[in-house]
Amino acid sequence: MADFGEAERARLLADPRIIRNRLKINAAIHNAQQILRLQQESGSFKNWLDRHHPQDLPAWVKLFRRTFKFTGPEIVREFLVSTGYLKGAHRDDCPVAAQVAAANPPWRME
Repeated sequence: MADFGEAERARLLADPRIIRNRLKINAAIHNAQQILRLQQESGSFKNWLDRHHPQDLPAWVKLFRRTFKFTGPEIVREFLVSTGYLKGAHRDDCPVAAQVAAANPPWRME
């Protein structure tokens, strides 16, 4: 996707199966390019995330907004919770919380 040009953009804008918003399509292409850049600079996207960890959500949002497009607080929070960089997927009294904690997600190392 990072290599998509005008032909691919036009194809996506004509595809009724997706949200055909030029800004969102351009953002997806830009974000793919950013991931490749971060991988090249840091060795991996995970290394880039680790280098910025720990941070609170507002700091993460600022970082993501400087780096990516269409990345507001909800998107950033859900991504970071799902990848273990922010706590929040389970309450402490949830039966799954102990399993999650046993996996040593990055938020446990804060």
